[in-house]
Amino acid sequence: MRLRVLARLIEIQRVLVRHRLDDFVRATHLYRPLRFVFFISPWTWFQRRSRLPPGARLRLALEELGPIFVKFGQALSTRRDLLPDDIADELAKLQDRVPPFPGAVARAMIEQAYGAPLQTRLQAFEETPLAAASIAQVHAAQLPDGREVIVKVLRPGMQSMVALDIEVLYTIAGMAQRWWIESRRLKPLEIVREYEKTVLDELDLLREAANASQLKRNFAGSNLLYVPEIYWDHCRKDVLVMERIHGIPIGELGRLREAGTDFRRLAENGVEIFFTQVFRHNFFHADMHPGNIFVLIDDPKQPRYAAVDFGIVGTLDLRDQRYLAENFLAVFDRDYRRVATLHVQSGWVPPDTRIDEMESAIRTICEPIFDRPLKEIYFGAVLLRLLEALRRFNGQIQPQLLLLQKTLLNVEGLGRQLYPELDIWQTASPVLRGWMRERLSPRNVVRELRRGLPDLLEVLKVLPPLTKRALEQFQDGKLVLPVDTGAIERLRAEWIDQRRRSDAISAGAVLLLGALLWFALRVQMRWIGVVLAALGAATWLIAWLRRRRD
Repeated sequence: MRLRVLARLIEIQRVLVRHRLDDFVRATHLYRPLRFVFFISPWTWFQRRSRLPPGARLRLALEELGPIFVKFGQALSTRRDLLPDDIADELAKLQDRVPPFPGAVARAMIEQAYGAPLQTRLQAFEETPLAAASIAQVHAAQLPDGREVIVKVLRPGMQSMVALDIEVLYTIAGMAQRWWIESRRLKPLEIVREYEKTVLDELDLLREAANASQLKRNFAGSNLLYVPEIYWDHCRKDVLVMERIHGIPIGELGRLREAGTDFRRLAENGVEIFFTQVFRHNFFHADMHPGNIFVLIDDPKQPRYAAVDFGIVGTLDLRDQRYLAENFLAVFDRDYRRVATLHVQSGWVPPDTRIDEMESAIRTICEPIFDRPLKEIYFGAVLLRLLEALRRFNGQIQPQLLLLQKTLLNVEGLGRQLYPELDIWQTASPVLRGWMRERLSPRNVVRELRRGLPDLLEVLKVLPPLTKRALEQFQDGKLVLPVDTGAIERLRAEWIDQRRRSDAISAGAVLLLGALLWFALRVQMRWIGVVLAALGAATWLIAWLRRRRD
């Protein structure tokens, strides 16, 4: 163990003891190698007793330990599958309450990044920061042509501070993994790895700039969300220059009310933005707390969101995206068997899970909730209850869904704050159903076939030589098979069936390729191309149905 890590561990111990978390230290045996320091420490014997609950004391301790531990607590608050509710609720309150660093230091860091005096890049620069967070702070400035911008610059020494605290977190996680029996369930090393990836992404401001550009492109022409312009010529790895927006912070409800803002539309737009990002764009802003959201009220009856801070974004693969949408719709429709079946098909619970038992558990959770008025149903609460049910069936939390869960809770909480009678079900359902219809539309199917055709042709080119080689090895006796004749017959039958499916797929590919060529040649009898495409699709469908049947 390095000396600097040891010194930091002792400092962490002092903070934990000061906040009456010494029982946590003893219970988890995290400090077994340093227990002599714990028992002889004056902090242990002369501490004042705190009457705050454990969750609040843990939150205060993380705030005292510094920005990296605050960020870690924020990330940990999303793991409600691992934490008691009271601890998770307290960690969710963590805010980046950190004092700003001097503006002169920020100016010097920007000049170092540019390798030139600041006035050669910016016409004006306000040394008093607009906002300060744990990773960076923001200053107002002007470009040489007079456009107003904000300049985001990383805190000095941030890279080395993150490296040290990440090393410390890995050390603590390793000790927990070794000596704490609960570590089998909580998986501390996995949590630290997830956090490391998130915080390292936030340290690269060019990545944040790229995220902002993608979101702006996704919402081009939309009246729902405005994303500021990125000025790439002025951006560096530790400096980001972005268009300055003059909106009302979403948390200032009094100013929004005075401006005559339509709160119902604003709340419903927030829900629509979230589900549009997740399902239509598959790229969502995953840090949508009130400090990162503003409202543009050029027309108070048609309020428009404006977002900032794009360091954390989320994506899903197509399979999880589809299963998630179908799960949401099944919950909307109270089709609990469908929810249970989807969980098994997606691999979120073991394949031997009994569908009827899981259906009953989900019904027990959802039915009492749906008996309430819609304005009293909290979608986030339903989601958390469903996650609790997964534990009973040995379900594993999906890391790729954690950011989604956190963002959904933020969006719904913010929406209810703006408009307490928000019906998230009614707002989200049309977006989801429209996305599902679009996924299954003939145009989208043809587009996906075109996109996947090159890969399919490559597979088909490789398949015959592989099959031939396997047959030659079988004939030469080099392919060893089980002696069990029944197994051999089953293998032979499977091989024959697989060959038939392969032939069907090949035939379907040839027919579809012929249809594409027919359309490309723009021959007058276009109905022949349609027939070829239909035959190819039908051939693939039959092969797929045989596979599902088997």
